[in-house]
Amino acid sequence: MPSLKEYRTRITSVKSTRKITSAMKMVAASKLKRAQEAAESSQPYAKAMAGIVSRVAAGVHGDGGPKLLVGTGSSQRHLLVVCSSDRGLCGGFNGNLVRFARNEIRRLHAEGKQVEMICVGRKARDVLKREFSSLITDTITGLGTRGRLAFADALKVSDLILEKFNRGDFDVCSLVYNQFGSVLVQRPSTQQLIPFVVAANQNAAAGSAPYSFEPAEDVILAELLPKNISVQVFRALLDSAAGEQAARMTAMDNATRNAGDMIKNLTVKYNRARQAYITKELIEIISGAEAV
Repeated sequence: MPSLKEYRTRITSVKSTRKITSAMKMVAASKLKRAQEAAESSQPYAKAMAGIVSRVAAGVHGDGGPKLLVGTGSSQRHLLVVCSSDRGLCGGFNGNLVRFARNEIRRLHAEGKQVEMICVGRKARDVLKREFSSLITDTITGLGTRGRLAFADALKVSDLILEKFNRGDFDVCSLVYNQFGSVLVQRPSTQQLIPFVVAANQNAAAGSAPYSFEPAEDVILAELLPKNISVQVFRALLDSAAGEQAARMTAMDNATRNAGDMIKNLTVKYNRARQAYITKELIEIISGAEAV
């Protein structure tokens, strides 16, 4: 049975931990509002950008379009861009994403595809390298200044993707990230970036749409497709940043509650042990008095 001093030490330690988790919860809550607003405001622009590219691309027929649209003619080599966080203590945020990415890699391998990865964030790299170290070609960390993501951060990722594509390193590129649904919901998702996927409704309406493009569709797409990749990467990074803060706030709230419950349990055990020591001393005093 632990001594009274050990109980007091443990109670003091848990109280200190509760102060830390409570402070981290408040910091995450303050960052969440700004990150959530940025993520939600980026979604309409990203959807509009993809819609514009789809409308223009729907008028391109055959294999004469840009390579970012029609691809390389093969789908054998895949590049996965896995967007995680640089820091932990955010519950299952990174764990769920890594599990999703691992399943995606295994699915592609089962189909006989070649896979390589770009890890955006330390946490995905640290876990995935244990099993797929040979597949990780690049790692990008430290995005965002003072916790704020800028479009320049997305350009670092998109420029690397385009550089690899122009070298012929892969045929298909997909984003793997946590899509921000709400404070309590962050869904691991995948989105194909290269080649661009034209929306089905745009293909159906291409024949009847009274659009006349100047300059030609190929020239417009040559400008829009690289910008669309940067926009979609930026949206994914903002979603991931908002989801990270939401997951950290929830995790620290649960940790604070658990610390409170542990303090209560330890206090009860401390009081019982203290009462047992007092009772034992009284019995010894009474026994000694009776012996005299």
